[in-house]
This record gives sequence, C-alpha cells and structure tokens, in this order.
Amino acid sequence: MRVQVVLVHGIRTSASMWRAQVAHLEERGIDVTAVDLPGHGTRLQETFTIDGAFEAIDAAVRAAAERGPVLLVGHSMGGLLAVEYVGREDPPPVAALIAASCTAIPRGLGLRAYRAFAAGMNALPGRGQRLTNAVLRATLPLETRSDFGAGGYAYLAQDVALRSLSVLDLAAALRRIRIPVWFVNGQWDQLRLHEKVFVALVPHAELIVVPRATHLVTAMRPEVFNAVLGLAIATIEAGPDGPAANAGDAA
Repeated sequence: MRVQVVLVHGIRTSASMWRAQVAHLEERGIDVTAVDLPGHGTRLQETFTIDGAFEAIDAAVRAAAERGPVLLVGHSMGGLLAVEYVGREDPPPVAALIAASCTAIPRGLGLRAYRAFAAGMNALPGRGQRLTNAVLRATLPLETRSDFGAGGYAYLAQDVALRSLSVLDLAAALRRIRIPVWFVNGQWDQLRLHEKVFVALVPHAELIVVPRATHLVTAMRPEVFNAVLGLAIATIEAGPDGPAANAGDAA
C-alpha cells in the first residue's frame, strides 16, 4: 500500500497554500489530499469551530488510511491541530507527522498579542491586504507568491479560530505521540517561541530549522520542505525496522 499524504493549512489561508507540495507529490505518483477547514477556502461561508476542524482532518485521514499509511502534515494552526489530533488518547490511523511553523503554545500574552495584531490588520482599509501583498512580494519566490491567497483569505474566521486554539492541551498530546515526528521551522519564524518544549516532550522527534526562512517556510523554501516530505515518506516506507526509520531520531 502506498503512503497517503494529508495536508492541513494554517489560519486565514486554505488548501491552496500547499500547491507546490501537491504538485511535487503528484509528480512522484503519491496520493495527496489538501484539506479545507471550516471558514476557509471552499468552506469560506461556514463558521469555524474547533470540533468542525477536527472532523475535517479526521475524515480526510480515515479516508486516506483505507488506501495506505498516512503522513499528516500541518502548517501553523494546521500544525497545532495536527499535533492535538495525533496525540489523542485513542490514536488515529496516522503513521507519521510533520508539524511546521507551530512550536508555540497558544495561551496567555502571546495569544492575546497575536489576536490584537490580527484585529489591527482587519481594521486597516481592505483588511490590510495591501500590506500582506507587499510582505508576500518581498519574501516569497514568484512561483509560490500567490498560493496563500489563491483560495481566498478567511478574515472572518481568524479571531474565532485563534481564540479556539486556547482549549488545546498540547503538552498532554505531545507526550502521547509515539509515531515519527518532524518539527519544521523557518529560522525567522515568530512561532519558534516554545520550540525546545515541543522537542523535549517528543524526545524521538527531529527538529529541522530552515535557514533564511520565515513562518511561510512551505512557500519560501518549497524545495527544502519537499525534501522533508520525502524523508518522512521514506521513513514510513521503510517501516519501524528499516534504515530510514532512524531518520526520525532527535537531532
């Protein structure tokens, strides 16, 4: 059975953020599903709820698991949700996890500051889209620059989604994870805040820090992120006793 990849996007964006990864995987003949969470992308008119987000992830994972072992990949909010999902007391059918740009516990002052920043952006003319576009032009290569906004921006879902993340018990979830895990962060990612905590709670995980990359590491350095996908897929294919399995050991 072939490895199946399920991709979960971050806040405000959609499944379109994974276009470089989807193209790379499809070229290799690997089945891939990019999920749209409630209130995002093709589900933009829906209301975001944390339960609805987990239902979307679970539906995609269980459908994929019928065809082969599942590699679950999440970015930012999608990474936090993927960690919580994989770390359930009753583990879902996931063979390995890549959690990107999400090593921060969404609680307290940090979460309040992020919500305040998002509210300030939404208060700007055009919800700050001109500033967002300028940042994307300055940081992303031309071939991936439009990917984050191609599915539309979930302005209305942003605050409720951020607020919902505070209910996650990530420390407990991380301690329960027994599958191969890769935490991937850009060197300049603002969500590296609790990076050491995440690695300490999952001692078999590997931390990969991508030089000269920001929070949008999947689009800023797609070739590097695609290489991590290849590493995870090879690890799953090799199985628990194969030579690639050791690639998941802590750095």
